[in-house]
Amino acid sequence: MHDGSGRIVVQGLTKQFGPVAAVQNLSFTVEPGSVTGFLGPNGAGKTTTLRMLLGLVTPTAGTALINGSPFDRLGNPGRVVGAVLEAQGFHPKRTARNHLRVYAAAIGVPDARADQVLQLVGLGAAGDRKAGEFSLGMKQRLALATALLGDPQILVLDEPANGLDPEGIAWLRSFLQSFARSGRTVLISSHLLAEVEQTVDQVVIISRGQTMFYGPLDNLRAQQQARVLVQPSDAGALVAALREQGVAGIEQLPDGRIAITGVEVQQVADVALKAGVSIYGIEEERADLERLFFQLTSGQYAGQDQYAAQGQFPPGQFPGQFPPGQGQFPGQQQGSGYYAPPPGYQQQGYQQPGYQQQPGYQQPGYQQPGYQQQQQQPNPYAPPGTGQQQPDNPYGQQQGGA
Repeated sequence: MHDGSGRIVVQGLTKQFGPVAAVQNLSFTVEPGSVTGFLGPNGAGKTTTLRMLLGLVTPTAGTALINGSPFDRLGNPGRVVGAVLEAQGFHPKRTARNHLRVYAAAIGVPDARADQVLQLVGLGAAGDRKAGEFSLGMKQRLALATALLGDPQILVLDEPANGLDPEGIAWLRSFLQSFARSGRTVLISSHLLAEVEQTVDQVVIISRGQTMFYGPLDNLRAQQQARVLVQPSDAGALVAALREQGVAGIEQLPDGRIAITGVEVQQVADVALKAGVSIYGIEEERADLERLFFQLTSGQYAGQDQYAAQGQFPPGQFPGQFPPGQGQFPGQQQGSGYYAPPPGYQQQGYQQPGYQQQPGYQQPGYQQPGYQQQQQQPNPYAPPGTGQQQPDNPYGQQQGGA
């Protein structure tokens, strides 16, 4: 049943439940030899999409194809696709081995395969135990064993790490990567990027049923913006020296440190040395992938009018939404991971709208966006001649020592 492709193609997929648009114009491709993470908050449309892919829900529009065909035209789909949408489909009085033998008979594989997959998922010693006695993590393993009965070309798993302990998660990661390296295809859904970050090769991130990012995980990592955090003896002198070197991305933090973007640690240290400024602490900080995930999926349950009122995106258009009738953003190459928010949209998650100073606190010599001093001071951290303040901190408000 393996035709050598193992490709999943979702194009313009849409599902409307009455007035509710569960999935809107979703498009992505899952290639063999890779583990793809299908990510989004709870309620984002992940399970609905998987159910359409597996022929359990009829799309309102668009297609979901496996090896170029809908699921119901695969002939013996259990030999092509192994799927787990929930880990609760067990008769509580039936042993794990007998449960697997029932499914083996249904897809036409020998009973011996039940013992093989029990060993594969680490349940070899639990084959004679009743499924009703299993923990949630053991039920997840038994569900995966059921999906593996037909030696499938493709695995489609919904929240497969749910209920697994750290050892089980590490085992699952190793197993799925090994499965993909054999030339097969893995598509796993999750609402936590950190849960699958070390497992997947590419990601499809959705929110409100729409694609927010699609591409290799390395492309998502490349969107991280590093900054240097420094505690100088003389902030004003260091800022002036950095300005002379053409450094513009400078910001004062509430804890007294300076955040500099677009530079390396060594460059800042060299500039400080030449300016005669002592450095009491210096480090490089990177926004992690979890923050990027929250940035792309923020506002899942917030009202659209609220966001529009805040000027975060135009009324009637959510951030990252594909233009009507299109399966990808303008200018996006297949699998590039290019993400272009609509005009006027301000990304969330990294923005610092300003901080509130402590009562009675005065910081002479600069004006921090977001609070009022008793006397307005010109901002020396703005580029010369602009009279403007620097943009808000794109990393979120610092607490203590970052």
